[in-house]
Amino acid sequence: MRRIAVLNQKGGVGKTTTTVNLGAALANEGHKTLVIDLDPQAHATLHLGLMPGRSGPSIYDVLTQNKPMAEVRREVAEDLHVAGSHIDLAAAEVELINTVGREMLLRDALDADPEQFDYVLMDCPPSLGILTLNALCAAKEVLIPLQAHFLALHGLSKLLETTHLVSKRVNRELKVAGVVLCLYDSGTRLGSEVIEDLGQYFGSPKHANSPWASAKVFQTRVRRNIRLAECPSFGQSIFQYAPTSRGAEDYASLAGEIQGRAPAAVWAGEPALGGASTPDATAA
Repeated sequence: MRRIAVLNQKGGVGKTTTTVNLGAALANEGHKTLVIDLDPQAHATLHLGLMPGRSGPSIYDVLTQNKPMAEVRREVAEDLHVAGSHIDLAAAEVELINTVGREMLLRDALDADPEQFDYVLMDCPPSLGILTLNALCAAKEVLIPLQAHFLALHGLSKLLETTHLVSKRVNRELKVAGVVLCLYDSGTRLGSEVIEDLGQYFGSPKHANSPWASAKVFQTRVRRNIRLAECPSFGQSIFQYAPTSRGAEDYASLAGEIQGRAPAAVWAGEPALGGASTPDATAA
């Protein structure tokens, strides 16, 4: 089982879109996949067609009421399950303040789940509080969605620092798998410069003993795509809503890279640390 926390404390960078559609791409290949929505906004829950509060218990009940994961997760497509969120999750930080081992609750719930998933993807909230800490303690890998903007790099150091602390003190197995570029506009000089900076940072020998020593900038880049913006309102993944769109193409390619395969042919001509070979990024 691979447990992956999809994490960035900056909002609007494509965390939920990546969690949902990467999960759907893996499920399409026959991998039994669980998406856990740890964001009180419940966007991943809505994205996959569930109504918070109307689709049974949520991850809030797992963390605060010790409800088994098996009673919370729902199958929304073949090989794709979701443990939904609820606005009540926003109160979990206060409710759990006196709970011993509160950062381990999600890990313990997953360990006790009799269902063996191939992939567990955790959609983290845009903060570094107790919910994100639970994800980092339960995960083995961290996937960081990032926009290729200069300011996006500033928050990255804090995120990596938190990952390092969790790895050092609580979860020694935790590693940073890499960065996936989302909302990507091809052909921009700024994007290429940011990608080059990321490659140099992760390739630096001074990080040899850090949790991100083997991290990479994934060659697949999720292009800005109107279909990806539309599909949540229909409660569908991109593979249900627009299976021939560029959004579906990009997430299928990312799923392949996550499994160790080469990126799809659409990225074959693009340099690993920058450049552009694709036309209008907003096209379907």
